[in-house]
Parts: sequence; C-alpha cells; structure tokens
Amino acid sequence: MDSAAPTLTVVVPCYNEAERLDGAPLLGFVEGNPDAALIFVDDGSTDATAQRLAGLAAGGRGRIDVVTLNPNAGKAEAVRQGMRAALARGARVVGYLDADLSTPLTELPRLQEALARPGVEVALGARVALLGSDIQRSAVRHYLGRVFASAASIILKARVYDTQCGAKLFRSTPALAAALEQPFISRWAFDVELLGRLLAGGGGAPAIPLSAIVEVPLGTWRDVQGSKLGPGAMVRTLKDLARIGFDLAARRRAGGSPS
Repeated sequence: MDSAAPTLTVVVPCYNEAERLDGAPLLGFVEGNPDAALIFVDDGSTDATAQRLAGLAAGGRGRIDVVTLNPNAGKAEAVRQGMRAALARGARVVGYLDADLSTPLTELPRLQEALARPGVEVALGARVALLGSDIQRSAVRHYLGRVFASAASIILKARVYDTQCGAKLFRSTPALAAALEQPFISRWAFDVELLGRLLAGGGGAPAIPLSAIVEVPLGTWRDVQGSKLGPGAMVRTLKDLARIGFDLAARRRAGGSPS
C-alpha cells in the first residue's frame, strides 16, 4: 500500500469466493475514493480466490492488499486479523464488508456520515425493510435474525436491531485495538463479541458508552446465493451466544479483564 495511511480501510474476508468476487465495484471503490483502501483476507481458500485477489491487488493503485491465512481459521479470525492489519497501518476508520457485497460499497457513505457525528465510534449497518429501501432478505433468514437479535440484545444489555449485518465501521481507538487483541470465541457470532468487548472495556482501555454505537438503516441489501451461513448454521450460532454471554459477564465482573 501507499506509505500514507488511508483514512478508511475496509476488510473483506474471503473463503472460496472466486466465483462470487465482483472485481468491478471493488476496483471502482478505490479509484473513486483516493483516501480509502481495501484489505482482503484469504482464509485458506482452496479454489482460485488467491489468483482473483492477486489480480485485484495488481489493479488497485497500491490501495488493495491481501492477507493470507493458512489453514482456514474462520470468518471471525479473518476479520480480526484484517482489522488488526488495518490499524497497524494507521487507518483512522476501519470496517468490514462481506465478499459477496450483499451490502453494496455504495452504502458505505451512510455509515461514514453516521460515524462523523460527535461522540460516535461505531456505525452498524441494519437491514430494516422500510418504505423506500430495497432490502431483499428471505423470510427464514429474517425471522431467525429477529430471534438472534433478541438474544444478542439480552447479552449486550442493549437494544440492538441487527448485529449480524456484514457492514460495520469503527473509529480507530485504544478500545478497538484492545477488543481485537484476543481471538473470538465464535466463528460467526463474533460481531456480538466485538460489540460486547467494546462495551465492557479491557486491556487497559476504558469501555465505550452505549451512545457511541449507532445503527444505520441501509438503503440496499440483498441475499446472495452461496452464503456460507445457512439456517442450520444460524441455529448453531445461537448456542455460541451463551458462551459469549458468560465471557462478557466475566469481563464486566473483572472490570474489563477476560476471565
């Protein structure tokens, strides 16, 4: 990447995404946003993902980089490693998107605008089917998502509508760096863990206030065929919330220190 750190770095975790990676909007994003960069994390892919990512990096004007994990470590670790790499390179805002671009890159300005408000440190994309929006989500995933969000709200002690939308931006802060120090417990429910760690504090960093986190209704979101997380996996992920809940409770009791 260029020696000057970009303001915004977006992490894109990838596992066997060769058939779904759409290079045009990704290259268009860095071409149209000179203060932004992309970090792809190839999570032990066994298809042609590595070659596709190498091609994107070659055309990325020095603002597309690839981190390779081998063997496969899971989406949670891919996101964590990518975000840590972005912070190490000096990005002032870091975030992540799913490789299938179910949340289009054109939605990022909504999150950036929310993050620019005084006191806001985290902006979460939320899939809310409002009039005038284009949220295309299967009924099964929607209702499972409502159950998951209810459980996540209990664990986080905060009313949150959508923790699992794969579109989030974070200000680079000591609290974020501390929250990313340890691997996540869950491969898929890590979004809840990350928010919980920020709210609990730890690693020498104070907890962030709940008011520092905002949800931003997206204008466009679509289910993309080939998702790695089917309904069965979503149900199993609900079980992870119990483990996350115990971990966060221990962190709160210890004043932010993990048990």
